[in-house]
Amino acid sequence: GIDELNDEHKKVVDVLREYYEKNGIAPMVRVLSKVTGFKLKHIYELFPSGPGKGACKMAGLPKPTGCV
Repeated sequence: GIDELNDEHKKVVDVLREYYEKNGIAPMVRVLSKVTGFKLKHIYELFPSGPGKGACKMAGLPKPTGCV
């Protein structure tokens, strides 16, 4: 559902990868929001399929704990 990756998409993906490398799990969406500085609504606008499914998939990570 994403036509082109912009700098904001890349920032989210980079944060996901760094967090996963450091902690061994993908961050929950509220942590992702806090670390990136993006509001939850904006993260969902960037990744319409959701940060757990879409952003983590794009980053090559498993879905976060609690993600359905």
